[in-house]
Amino acid sequence: MTKIEHSIVINRPVEDVFAVYTNLENHPKWHPGILEAVKTPDGPIGVGTTWRIVRKVLGVQRLQESEVTEYKPNRNYVHRSKSPFPVEVRQTYEAVEGGTRITVTVEAEPGGFFKLAEPLLKIMSKRDIDAGFANLKELMEAHSS
Repeated sequence: MTKIEHSIVINRPVEDVFAVYTNLENHPKWHPGILEAVKTPDGPIGVGTTWRIVRKVLGVQRLQESEVTEYKPNRNYVHRSKSPFPVEVRQTYEAVEGGTRITVTVEAEPGGFFKLAEPLLKIMSKRDIDAGFANLKELMEAHSS
């Protein structure tokens, strides 16, 4: 099992950060590994919402289907996928002085080829999360006035 955890403070209200970050259709704007995300069905995001995500993994485009399993507005959001291997992404949101602390915890169980590449996947995933958070912070704080 691979586990990665990262948090950052974004100088915006919890409601703003939650609305932007939980809508995965926004992620290609700042997350280096996500090329596209499409939500189904139409309507608001909540438990049962599914995402079709195209991401680049080890230089190869892969389709990942994910389902929202927990949704508590402005507090937490969890989505899980089974392909190409089981992954759970847990997001927690906390109001702090000056903004919002968002913590993302990714737990994955790579198998087959991905098990062999697990150490590299962990390094690359952490790098992508770090870069994505930095880009998101810059974008959201630049548009805060």
